[in-house]
Amino acid sequence: MALKVELKPGEKLLIGNCIITNSDQRTRLFIDGNAPILREKDILTSDTANTPAKRIYLAVQLMYIDDDTAKAQESYNEMSRDFVAAVPSSLPIVDQINNEILTGSLYKALKASQKLIEYEQDLLNHASNRRPGV
Repeated sequence: MALKVELKPGEKLLIGNCIITNSDQRTRLFIDGNAPILREKDILTSDTANTPAKRIYLAVQLMYIDDDTAKAQESYNEMSRDFVAAVPSSLPIVDQINNEILTGSLYKALKASQKLIEYEQDLLNHASNRRPGV
């Protein structure tokens, strides 16, 4: 079954190692195959990965889009260990990411990594609400 993707005017889509940019009209694409696919809103760069959880997401993203995952996997392993050491309550989310990586479900690992980013943001919001005058 083909994946249906609707793109807004000017929206970008990563398919494999190619970036597709939509024209000035809404477009519907049907994609068959096994190439990694990410919408522009789901793509992080080294500049936008500005928190520990976002850097973990970036490492998983690199594993997802690149055939040579060894370097990204090593980086992910180190960062996820450090993250859990700093935030032990994140262990269930990191375990979910690990399980998806181990089973080769890298897109699902990306989705779990988004949960880690949300969890990190919740912690930061909670911490900033408790410190008046910061």
